[in-house]
Amino acid sequence: MKRFDAAEFRSHFPILNRTVHGKPLVYLDSAATAQKPQCVIDVVNELHTSLNANIHRGVHYLAEECTALYEKARSRVGQMLGTDSREEIVFTSGATASLNLAAYSLAEMCIGAGDNVVVSQMEHHSNLVPWQEMCRRRGAELRMLPFDEEGRLQVEMLDQIADERTKVVAVTQCSNVLGTKPDLRAVIDCAHAKGAIVVVDGCQGAVHEGVNVRELGCDIYAFSGHKLYAPTGIGVMYARRELLDKMPVWLCGGDMVQTVSFEKTTFAELPLRFEAGTANYVGAIALGTAIDFVSEYNQTEMERYTQSLYTQAEQALLQIDGLKIYGTTPDKAPILSFGVEGVHPYDVGMILDKLGVAVRTGTHCAEPVMSRYGVSGMCRASLAPYNTPDEVEALVAGVKRAVRMLR
Repeated sequence: MKRFDAAEFRSHFPILNRTVHGKPLVYLDSAATAQKPQCVIDVVNELHTSLNANIHRGVHYLAEECTALYEKARSRVGQMLGTDSREEIVFTSGATASLNLAAYSLAEMCIGAGDNVVVSQMEHHSNLVPWQEMCRRRGAELRMLPFDEEGRLQVEMLDQIADERTKVVAVTQCSNVLGTKPDLRAVIDCAHAKGAIVVVDGCQGAVHEGVNVRELGCDIYAFSGHKLYAPTGIGVMYARRELLDKMPVWLCGGDMVQTVSFEKTTFAELPLRFEAGTANYVGAIALGTAIDFVSEYNQTEMERYTQSLYTQAEQALLQIDGLKIYGTTPDKAPILSFGVEGVHPYDVGMILDKLGVAVRTGTHCAEPVMSRYGVSGMCRASLAPYNTPDEVEALVAGVKRAVRMLR
């Protein structure tokens, strides 16, 4: 592992050298999707130009080599998540697919009329809507675990909200809007005491905190590759082996079967029974490359650096009259969502764009969070280790300019 050097790390991301609207690009939307290092770009190009073949189906050289790389990537993901059981790692098209898979299979397995599912109020829609729809179909009740004004998930309320009919508790490891990192250990202990299965959305947590699923004790964990410097279209669902053994299949078709006749179909062994169709083997292999890339650096130093950028941005933005930052818990991730009184977030975002500064505007796929604060949307600047103090200054100067123009 090498010491983290911000300039050296940034040098691996070619897109950061471009301009937009004649201005140097200041990319502050990594919570939506992270940029890709050259090594990931190279492996995608190499696979398409010299090693492209469908996996698990052929005995020729290209097919066998591609299959070996795909399965090596699965093992690498398992290593990253702290499990040595590669059968517990299911590749999907993204965290949304992983969470939908979990909701469908668990509904078929153990949820019926009169049961309930608890979902935190700060969830991304991908960890809310699948459970909402599942409850509607199965006649179950959806219950909410709220957060307070500073963005702290009120974990102590779970004991009253959950009961013996609670089948699932779904919670984020790190809010994509507030940057809050809930006390997952307390959630998991309480949920397990009620006999519930715990499903964790790790999209932001995998980037900013990391995880050891064995130590954490969650039952299912989902994340997307594209937030971790890998391509879009690849995701992961980890689930405990004993749970996967019981979960019904979700999608059916090629590669997830063992034998097929008109009388009966038997399914493949784990994890392939949950990977129907042609897998995104290029994305999976590139995800393994991205994990290797980021693992070369001292993670503590990377997080300390991004937190210093967050502190710089927070202190400067709070000097702007009428500006409010949403999510103020200690030890939060470097995700900064804000609004300015009397100014629409879309207008701020459009002006920032003309200055070369890319931020997110809107509901961030978390409308219940917006409703909790009584706003229609927010601006969000999400910081990554490839950002710089100068870029933070550009953000602050741009917001000040936008406020002067719009008020």
